[in-house]
Amino acid sequence: MCSLHMKRWLVLAMVPVLGALTPAWVWAAKAKPRPAAQPPAAQEEFVDGIAAVVNKQVITLGQLATQVKIAQAQLRQQKIAAPDAQTLRKQVLQRMITDELLRQEADRRGIKVDDAQLQAAVNSIAQRNKISVDHLRQEIVKSGLTWDEYLTTLRQDVLVDMLRRREVDNHILISEGDVDAYLKNEARHGTQAQSQAQAGAPVQQQAAPQVLGLAQILVAVPEGASPARQAELRKKAEDILAKLRQGANFATMAASSSDDSLALKGGDLGVKPVQGWPDVFIRATQNLKVGQISGIIPSPNGFHILKVTSRGPEQPEAAPAPAPAAPAPGSEASTAQPTGPMMVTQTHVRHILIKVDKAMSDEKAKALLLKLRQRLEMGEKFEDLAKRYSEDSSAPLGGDMGWVNPGQTVPPFEQAMNALQPGQISQPVRTQFGWHLIEVVGRRTKDMQEEYRRIQARKALFQRREEPAFEDWLSQLHGQAYIDNRLDPQSNRKRR
Repeated sequence: MCSLHMKRWLVLAMVPVLGALTPAWVWAAKAKPRPAAQPPAAQEEFVDGIAAVVNKQVITLGQLATQVKIAQAQLRQQKIAAPDAQTLRKQVLQRMITDELLRQEADRRGIKVDDAQLQAAVNSIAQRNKISVDHLRQEIVKSGLTWDEYLTTLRQDVLVDMLRRREVDNHILISEGDVDAYLKNEARHGTQAQSQAQAGAPVQQQAAPQVLGLAQILVAVPEGASPARQAELRKKAEDILAKLRQGANFATMAASSSDDSLALKGGDLGVKPVQGWPDVFIRATQNLKVGQISGIIPSPNGFHILKVTSRGPEQPEAAPAPAPAAPAPGSEASTAQPTGPMMVTQTHVRHILIKVDKAMSDEKAKALLLKLRQRLEMGEKFEDLAKRYSEDSSAPLGGDMGWVNPGQTVPPFEQAMNALQPGQISQPVRTQFGWHLIEVVGRRTKDMQEEYRRIQARKALFQRREEPAFEDWLSQLHGQAYIDNRLDPQSNRKRR
């Protein structure tokens, strides 16, 4: 089943408590008095109170000011020098515009984050940081945010995560041929490294570090940009690179100049297995040491400048388990191969999924599954009802998901599944994808060594493709929208 990948929470779930747990937003808490004489543009901005219009939704100057104040707090916590006030306002507003577009798209598709899902996100972040929820709340308040402000931003992040999974992740297809080619390439590099070691020659870069951390500055090139505009943007990237080579701080330059969504986090892209980065990033950084900066890297999205933030061997895992078929970006799982048998308990499972949208509320979806469960108790076949009612891609197969490994489904689904004995059917189960009825058909224990190799290969390929696919989708979303950015009118011409 393509829609039940392991849940992960965007940036907030993958970073330390302080700093990145603090949302990024806006202006100085105490604004200076406005001078009596103002340019006409400033007078107009003050009168209408509008920072931007996204389709039919207005972003006000007051909302922008709230966001800038929090952005300044975040930059201070990360010890990143904030850009000048006007640049910071423009950077924050661009992110607010993107967030508004994503919110509108989620609303159009009936995707919402209920209180239970929000609490699950809070619990996940606390667990990842190995603290209690109460301790997490205390740390957030210490950072200068109210708990409500934090929850509002976290809800938006979870919403974007759900939207990304449905509209991007589920459409990334990795064939068995792709996996075969990846494993063949890995085996070839491994053989070369072994031969070099036996001959006493230095091992090439591919066989050395397994984990790579990167930060990015992106100068975005809009789709359909004229050659003159492309040259102008390349010159901007060259100017940024020149300043970096003269000693400018990378994180500060990212915060002031990058078009990437993580600009206000210093452009930090996180840490992944080397194989999980796009090929173009791997080639551009393969000879760089920690702290060094790449040249300009062109891509369909624009011009990238990368900094290597970490590089080294992966930390070994005590008991590696099979990974989900489509893992979260930023995961630090390895493609290192197991050295012995991997005995795993698998579950053969079927399910019926009813999605929640504007036409099907939570209450209606749950009530429908309760009626279907009654029909199953009266003797109707699970596979017949799944074919008729399920909204998952497994419906034509009678809801059959096949043999499922631990960690391959989202936690609420897996917990309900593990509580069932073969032949039992669950009560309705809520996940971010909707409501499910789950039937366990059987269980078995299997040596997953070969499957683990293929899962890890599929994982690395997915990681390579996910971010470019999301950026392409986001660019299309911008291109289809009406955007009137009143702080940066030039950006309107490239996004309409």
